[in-house]
Amino acid sequence: MIRGRRSTTGWTEKLAAEGANAALYCVVAIALLARPAIAADLAILSNGFSIRHEHRLVMGATTRLFFGADDSSFTDVPTAEITGYEKEPPSPLSLLPQAPAGQPGAAVPTSIPSRSGPALSAPAMHQVVDSASAAYHLDPDLVNSVIHAESGFNSHAVSPKGARGLMQLMPGTANQLGVNDAFDPQANVTGGSRYLRELLERYNFDLVKALAAYNAGPDRVEQYRGVPPFHETQAYVARIVHEYNQKKIAQEKEAKQKQVARKTQSAAHSSLKTSTREPGTPKPASTTIAAQSPR
Repeated sequence: MIRGRRSTTGWTEKLAAEGANAALYCVVAIALLARPAIAADLAILSNGFSIRHEHRLVMGATTRLFFGADDSSFTDVPTAEITGYEKEPPSPLSLLPQAPAGQPGAAVPTSIPSRSGPALSAPAMHQVVDSASAAYHLDPDLVNSVIHAESGFNSHAVSPKGARGLMQLMPGTANQLGVNDAFDPQANVTGGSRYLRELLERYNFDLVKALAAYNAGPDRVEQYRGVPPFHETQAYVARIVHEYNQKKIAQEKEAKQKQVARKTQSAAHSSLKTSTREPGTPKPASTTIAAQSPR
């Protein structure tokens, strides 16, 4: 299900398999011990981070935080690591998907408003992402999924460790990427996309390792020869892979439905032409020529 802009048949199969494995990191096989709790906006973790969610389900030692009302996207967190719940402050980007802000080096940190400024409209955000994705030959859906996990589309987000902007660039990383203003959406997404592309190339287009490196750093990935055994990093990778694959599944389903609709419409049209033509009347010559010599 994972795709790129270039020939990626083998890459797709490999990443889909590894994405499924990564998603399993967040699954805890225990019986449901409680009913869904009252929805809260932010789950406050003992490490100082927070996770935005729509509602939650306490399952004994594990609490499942759902990112949407349809329960298709979620992450599992040890209940003991949650110190409390708070309402999320109103967001200026209410028209865009919301998610916890992250950074390379931490999986699900909270975003802290850093400076004021007008929020990007949805069309403007799409244009920023499309431009940066095209520059570095990335799938815009992948870049959007990373932004969703990193900052919740908050261009003014700042993590507790100082990562900034939509793709949560640390100051040192931003400097290396030539990003002078990490709060500028175009500069931030362009820099973050370049960094993601470099990581993909570094790990031979292994998306799971590239995402883990974006989150926890390349040194950690190389130290553990794969996704580090950190719950936050595992949840981060699993969430992005799951969301990205869901987008691709939905797109394939929509494409198939359109294809079926076109075939049905074409068949109905042909049937109508046949039924209205008098018996023994030959087809128009122009139709036959068109069929033999398509333009």
